[in-house]
Amino acid sequence: MLIWFVSIYLLMTVLVGFYASTRVKKAADFASGGRSMSFPLVVAMVFATWFGSEAVLGIPATFLQEGFAGIIEDPFGSFGCLMLVGLVFARPLYRLNLLTIGDFFRKRFGPQVETFTSLVIIASYLGWVAAQLTALGVIFNVLSDGGLTLTQGMLLGAFIVLLHTLFGGMWSVAMTDFLQMIIIVAGLCYLVWLIGGMAGGPGVVIAQAAAEGKFHFLQGTSAKDIVAFLGAAVTMMFGSIPQQDVYARVMSAKNETIAARASMTGACFYLCFCMLPIFLIFAAKMIDPAMVQQLLGEDSQLILPRLVLERTPLFAQVMFFGAILSAIMSTASGTLLAPSVTFIENILKRLWPSMSDRQALLAMRLSVLGMTAATITFALHSHSSIYEMVGNAYKVTLVAAVVPLFFGLFWKRATTQGALLAMLAGVASWGWLEHTYSSEAFWPPQLGGLLCSALAMVLGSCMPQLSRHRGESLEQAFSN
Repeated sequence: MLIWFVSIYLLMTVLVGFYASTRVKKAADFASGGRSMSFPLVVAMVFATWFGSEAVLGIPATFLQEGFAGIIEDPFGSFGCLMLVGLVFARPLYRLNLLTIGDFFRKRFGPQVETFTSLVIIASYLGWVAAQLTALGVIFNVLSDGGLTLTQGMLLGAFIVLLHTLFGGMWSVAMTDFLQMIIIVAGLCYLVWLIGGMAGGPGVVIAQAAAEGKFHFLQGTSAKDIVAFLGAAVTMMFGSIPQQDVYARVMSAKNETIAARASMTGACFYLCFCMLPIFLIFAAKMIDPAMVQQLLGEDSQLILPRLVLERTPLFAQVMFFGAILSAIMSTASGTLLAPSVTFIENILKRLWPSMSDRQALLAMRLSVLGMTAATITFALHSHSSIYEMVGNAYKVTLVAAVVPLFFGLFWKRATTQGALLAMLAGVASWGWLEHTYSSEAFWPPQLGGLLCSALAMVLGSCMPQLSRHRGESLEQAFSN
């Protein structure tokens, strides 16, 4: 019966994608929804896109072992990212009226910077999308009681997400995200009430977690511990800002006020509802400690699905798997679309400048197909956990794209030479620190790379210039 409910839900999702395709008339509709989304829709897209497999499976599993200190990157770093986008970046980026974040780098710094940052952004999505496909494989494996292997589940999940995204694009994402947000909220609230009661009530669960020291943000108070905390915090807080999925939600809004407020509202929703799976997994530890202990040694990401299947009635199972599939599907579709759009707009069009809008739309859909193949290949060969895949995805954008974006927007003296040196220094220093990293190292590699990138931007912009590219009338847009 549970499998039938899940199958009907997935079929409805695919049908919505086909219906959304009727609204797609040109490439801009497919990529950003034509800058026509209302406040509720943009909030739903922000929340549902970010609330994915790591929120329901990865973050809780990591919290159970390491507490808040182990999940600084996500959800706390992600919350900081969305708040910064709303407070600082949404309005100036919206005024530029560009289709992709790569377009900004071209206008501000030229085609070389555009190409490099676009490749970095595309590469970063491999880990995030792969995490969603891995989670779908886990869920289908659990639902089928082993009838589907993890690999078969991942392939099935990739096919469903592909159909959902391929035709409707951003309109498909928007129309399903609103429904999926409702399912996530309703499902998790019901499960907190049900499973919390089984564990003795919310107060008992929270008190036990506090007694075990799970709410400490720092591993210690030494300088090394503080630097490690900062390194974890900035990974997603800054590294997620120069991402196409974030930019697409800003650009899909009807106006800049909606873009800014929806990002901040989505941030608050995200942080609040990330706490619910954390509560559920700690309650699971109190309800069935033997099962939890066993899975901690095997695969801690299976704790919540196993608890729900073994300890709750059918209705609760439908609500849980509906919520988790909604979370994963909404994130997977949005993050699959973003790199595909970036590839067409910022790389292929550089090679094929005469491409018509109709050809661009077809190319975007073919790119979605290609990105699906690339991410499923990455997911099948990755040995990282869901949480690790998501966290690692943003290190490369942190060291390569954050500094050119921030200085490009807010420092008029930033130059193309500075941006190129910033990207080179950030990636090179991060790569070297990653290669030589050990548990005794003081600097987290991604934080060291970020600092080197910022220093190189300042030095490169103040040195005699070999490149004289100037931004294409951005000053007027910034002054509005």
